[in-house]
Amino acid sequence: MRGVVFDGKQAQVVDDLEIRDPGPGEVLVAIGAAGLCHSDLSVIDGTIPFPPPVVLGHEGAGIVEAVGAGVTHVVPGDHVALSTLANCGACADCDRGRPTMCRKAIGMPGQPFSRGGKPLFQFASNSAFAERTIVKAVQAVKIPADIPPTSAALIGCGVLTGVGAVLNRARVDRGETVLVIGTGGIGLNVLQGARIAGAATIVAVDANPAKEAVARQFGATHFIDASAVADSSAAVREILPTGADHAFECVGNVKLIRQAIDLLDRHGQAILLGVPGFKEEASFLVSSMYLDKTIMGCRYGSSRPQRDIALYAELYRQGRLLLDELVTEVYPVEDFAKAVDDAHHGRVARGVLTF
Repeated sequence: MRGVVFDGKQAQVVDDLEIRDPGPGEVLVAIGAAGLCHSDLSVIDGTIPFPPPVVLGHEGAGIVEAVGAGVTHVVPGDHVALSTLANCGACADCDRGRPTMCRKAIGMPGQPFSRGGKPLFQFASNSAFAERTIVKAVQAVKIPADIPPTSAALIGCGVLTGVGAVLNRARVDRGETVLVIGTGGIGLNVLQGARIAGAATIVAVDANPAKEAVARQFGATHFIDASAVADSSAAVREILPTGADHAFECVGNVKLIRQAIDLLDRHGQAILLGVPGFKEEASFLVSSMYLDKTIMGCRYGSSRPQRDIALYAELYRQGRLLLDELVTEVYPVEDFAKAVDDAHHGRVARGVLTF
């Protein structure tokens, strides 16, 4: 079968992947579509260290082909969106409703794939850049069959991370102010999460002026082109003189992390969603934090995928959550290199691969 394999030096489309049968508590899914997320690119460029060879992809949707023993919540033929959260469901964190903190979900990946008799790792417990993949039962969430797979695929990472950061982690309330730095796939979902939460003023900042129209479509009430102003922080202050209640950094740049912290109002929260290099450090003025300000990490939107994916699917069907509009370009998997180039150059909000 076809898939995208990174061998430690380059990523390429191959057609000789093999996958084992699902074991107890596992689900075999035929992938219909998979979004190309920045995290996949970060494995290729080394920002995210990951053992090769590995089948890439982690934002996918498809149809259940087979289930292992003990799986009852999905059956062959069900349409599912996939999460990357292979949590155990039995530890103290899972029991508290915090599956993103499950330590077993952050361990070494499995090797359900093989090629030429040699095993390949699974990225993010998911590997959606393959015609078929195996996931733990908890990762497969049943969704309505009428949601296009190209749209449904995006729920499992970009939407869970961005919208979830707003609703689950920051808990943005009606009438509050929100600053979003970076309007890529995650930033756009933060914007629409803030809109859904009822934020009154939503300021988007990006160095690409072409992002303004889509940022406003997703919920921004104001847009600042960072490439056209001498000081984007001053431009934000003109809109939010006392600062923002919530500032989301969605780029992964330590200078922008500092900017997000500096632009907080009293009792404000800076939520870090972008991923800098693993050894990079950020700084801030300690004295600025004593007005009840908070710097918050956020893993995977602090999500509970079985609950949240179903919720976001329903919000999409109601017209309240935008999914189709996130998909800028659809590529056959054979055009993976073009999809990567378009993503690198900011030509797409989200590119989606199909099989």
